[in-house]
Parts: sequence; C-alpha cells; structure tokens
Amino acid sequence: MYSYRHAFHAGNHADVLKHTMLIAIVRHLVQKDAALTVVDTHAGAGLYRLDGDYAGTSGEAADGVIKLFAALKPTKSGDNAIKDIAPVLQDYLDVVTGFNHSGALKIYPGSPFIIQRLLRQEARDKLKLFEMHPTDIKALAGNIAQLKAGRQVAVAREDGFEGLKAFLPPPSRRGLVLIDPSYEIKNDYAKVSACIQDSLKRFATGTYAVWYPVIPRPEAHDLPRRLKTLANQAGKPWLHATLAIGQAEERNVIGEPERGQGLTASGMFIVNPPHTLKPAMQAALPQMLEVLGRGRGQAQSLESGG
Repeated sequence: MYSYRHAFHAGNHADVLKHTMLIAIVRHLVQKDAALTVVDTHAGAGLYRLDGDYAGTSGEAADGVIKLFAALKPTKSGDNAIKDIAPVLQDYLDVVTGFNHSGALKIYPGSPFIIQRLLRQEARDKLKLFEMHPTDIKALAGNIAQLKAGRQVAVAREDGFEGLKAFLPPPSRRGLVLIDPSYEIKNDYAKVSACIQDSLKRFATGTYAVWYPVIPRPEAHDLPRRLKTLANQAGKPWLHATLAIGQAEERNVIGEPERGQGLTASGMFIVNPPHTLKPAMQAALPQMLEVLGRGRGQAQSLESGG
C-alpha cells in the first residue's frame, strides 16, 4: 500500500500541470479579504531534492520542470523557446525559483509548500495537511516545522479522505481542497468520486481540485466522466484540463526503437473553478505542450461546463 513515493516523480510534467493550476487558483482565492482554508488530502513530504537519489533515479523532472526552466528562463540573447510566456506559467516558474536561491534548480516544492507560500498571515488563512505514508509524514512534519508557521499549518497522519470531513465547511465558508492520491490501488478512484460527492453536500461552494493520471485503466478513464456527472448534478461549474507529453522513442544498444517508460499524461478536474482559470490555462497549456511534448501521442485539452 505504501510503495508509492512522490520523491521519484517530483517536478515531472504532471507536477507542472498540477502546480501551475494550483498556484492560479490560490492566487485568485486570496484576493478576497475573508480567511481561506486549504486542505491537501495527500500531502507527501512537502519538499523534494531534484539532485537527490529519488528524483535522480527516475529522471522524470528532466522531462518536466527542468526542461521548462531550460526553455523559458531569460537569456541575454533573448532566444527563449517562447517569447510571450503565459502569465500563470511564468508565475509557476517564479514560485519554484523562490525555493532555489542559488539559481540552480535543486529543490522542488510540493503542494504544501507552494500553498503555504501564497497564503496570508494577516488574513488568518489555514492549511490542513494529511499524509499516511510512514516515511513521508515524518519528512513532512520536519519540513513544515522549519517554516515556523505556527497555527497556520496543521499536519496529521490520517486518511485525507476521512480527515477532510471535519473541515467542511470551514468557518469562513471559503475553502480549497486538493485531492491527489497516488492511485496505487484501484479503490482510490472510487474514493475520489465519493469524496467529491460527500464534500459538495457538506460545502457546495468550495473549490475542489482533483489530479489524476491518464493511464490505460478503466477506472482512470471513467474518473473525469464521473466527476463531470457529480458537478452537473450539483449544478456546479467545472473545468477539466489534460496534458499528454507523448511517448518518447528511445533506441536500444542495437539501434532498434524502444518505447519510453513512465507516466505520459495526467489531468486536473476543478469543481467551482475561479472564472479566471480557463482563460489562463488556454494560454498556458499550448506552451506547456510546445516545450514538454516529446513524441507520438502528445496533446492537450481544456473543457468546461456548468
């Protein structure tokens, strides 16, 4: 059950999509004066080293944040891959840069640290973090302790699907829930759907962000359709974005092509998205694909409803 470690996948293309959208959502929500409560149901370790053993073993960041930085960082000659970077994509780059003061890209912030960086002390915004992995919860607690954020951030070793219920609705009735389990067991897909259904009953006006892998598994294929149905039944608007970087063709020692390995596509489904999110991602998604696309099957999509 605990075989999945996000440290192996930190900074990959899925994180680029997830965290670009997450930053855009939080930026919008903190514009109102009332306090915001954010819940991360599967928080992970919070911070990851891109030059460490885990990320180095998988090399997934090389096709994600590292590739993006190499293509879009400012150059003296001005020969960037993209001239006019989408504002939300630039914001993502700036936030990640803020965790790398040396200029070299060595630290990748997970969702907890990205969210905390954007929250406001004066508005008494709150962040609730859940994690069950025995190693990651220790790392998360230690990393969060270094922030000295006091009561702003709470960490619990608890099933996020269940722990979330106690925080809905939040006192200010303004909240964001990020749901991104590992999906290492098939039941996670059904749990996500059940969680959204229950959460909308408890707190219908909350913003819910679900990340999921696009893989050849019936449960993964059905999840966005189920989420659309739940949002439509509740009469709530939704936004669905996907990014597929394509399958890289590699050659083996005798020169024959080999199919690349690893996750090649993922999606984000948002219930009650900010009205600014769709136009922001319409500008950002094509640029993500232009830089990160690597082979057959690359594609991006954005649809909305409600």
